[in-house]
Order: sequence, then structure tokens, then C-alpha cells
Amino acid sequence: MIFSEKLKLIRKSKGLTQEELADKLDVSRQAVAKWESGQIYPDIGNLIQISNLFNVTVDYLVRDQECAVSCGPEMESDISSLIDFRLEANINTYAAYMNETDSTRLDSHDYTYSKGPYTYHDTYVGGEQFAGEEAVWLDGKIQYAMNYLGRVLDGRFSGDFLKEALRLADIKMPYRGPEYYQSGEFTYKCSVTGDFRWFQGYEEIYCNEIKVYECYFHGGILK
Repeated sequence: MIFSEKLKLIRKSKGLTQEELADKLDVSRQAVAKWESGQIYPDIGNLIQISNLFNVTVDYLVRDQECAVSCGPEMESDISSLIDFRLEANINTYAAYMNETDSTRLDSHDYTYSKGPYTYHDTYVGGEQFAGEEAVWLDGKIQYAMNYLGRVLDGRFSGDFLKEALRLADIKMPYRGPEYYQSGEFTYKCSVTGDFRWFQGYEEIYCNEIKVYECYFHGGILK
């Protein structure tokens, strides 16, 4: 998703017209219209204002996540199949309240999913403060793993909304959830550096303007 698309999505999610956004930024409505059509790009001062207004980073605004899963031609087919399976496993385990299995560690929560030669397992400990790992095997050989550590920051947090956001992961953002998702009073944001082979990221949830949840994660291909 490029800047013009992100700006339009965030503006609409806040219920603002182009004119109302222009007033908040002290620019013309025509300037906002040109930003959203991709005709021109805001200067750094306006980017910082937009960042502060919508509680997103400048990096999120300017970085095109299309490259998030880029990989060399020699690995593209294998990684593509792995990502497809990871996304399928994602909507068949924790995020979809499905395939919970017996604990593998003391007081852990575990989910598993298999299809063809691939097996996925997700295990975590804790509740309002938690840590876990998900991993994927191909024919019994480890291929991929991701570790995560998160916490609930406010009682208005909704686990149902988090799962809803996680189910929207796609080929552009196959790590946790999408870059940006808003429903009702809740907003989910996710930023990643690196690609599927080696990455780190951060996700957060806001209830209106209050941050109610955050999670750090990192992972990649294993050899």
C-alpha cells in the first residue's frame, strides 16, 4: 500500500473529509486531493503533522509494504508456498478460535494445523502479558519461526478485535496482521522491517485515541 492509499484510508477511518483534514493541517483541500491521487507528495513538515494527527509513524506513511515479502528468484517459489501455508494456518488456529491442542509446556496455550507436507504450531504462555512462538515444518524439517512478546495496556482491549485483525494478514503482510485496520472504536496498526526471510515488527491497538495493546515480534527462515 502506497502513501496516497494509506492517507485516504486513515482519513476516512477517522470520518474526516478532505476539507476537514486540510483545515487541521493548514493546507488547501486541493493539496490533500493531490496527495490522495498521487499527483504530488507532502513535504516533511506535513508528513510529521499527518503522523502526529493520526498516531502513525512517518516510516509507516512513506514505506511501501509491497516489498515486505520480496525475495531472490532462487527462493521465491519455496517462500511463496511457505507464506501461503502460514496464512492458511493463521485462519485455522488462534485467530479463528480453532485447533487448540494439549499444552506442550507448563501452563501453555497451543494450536496446531497441518496440510500436506506442512505443519504449523503456535505456543504461548501468559495472558495480559504473554510470550510465544510459532513455527512451520516441511516434511518434519523446520522452515520458519517467529517469536512474539506482548501486553494489554488498558481494560478496553478486545481480544476478539485482535483476532479479527490477525485474520486479515495477506501476502503483503504475512507476519501478524495488516498494516492498518479499523473497525468501530478500535484501530490496529502493524509495521515491519526486513522481509519474510529475516524481520522484526511491532503491532498495536488503539481504542479511540488510547493505546490498549502492543506486541513486538521477530522471525524468519531457518536453516
